[in-house]
Amino acid sequence: MKYNKIEVGQRIRYRRILIGWTQEELAEKIGRAYKYCQDIERGTCGMSVETMLSIASSLNVSLDYLIYGTTESEKETDALLGEQQAVINLLGQCSDQKRRYALDLLKLFMKASDNR
Repeated sequence: MKYNKIEVGQRIRYRRILIGWTQEELAEKIGRAYKYCQDIERGTCGMSVETMLSIASSLNVSLDYLIYGTTESEKETDALLGEQQAVINLLGQCSDQKRRYALDLLKLFMKASDNR
C-alpha cells in the first residue's frame, strides 16, 4: 500500500469540514501556517509525523484513518468477519451429523453463558 498525499489531504479536509472548522482554525490548533494546511489538504506537500499526529489529535481521528482511510470500527468488523468465515470454513469440512452437533453445542454454550 502506498502513501497517497492527495487522499490523506481529502480525509483531513472532510473531517475539518465535518467539525465545522476553517483551514485557518485548523492551522491555529496545530500551530502551523494557514498556507501549509492548504497545501496538505490539496496533497501538494507531505508532512512530518509530528504534524500528522497533531492533526489526527485535533480532528479526533486515528493515524490509520488519515493514512489508510480505515477506522477502528472497520478493523473490528473485519476481524469479526474473519472469525465468522473461519467458523463457516470449519463447519464446511464436517459431515451433516457433525454440523448439527456443533450447532447444538453452540446453542447450549450460548444458553449457558446467558445464565451467568
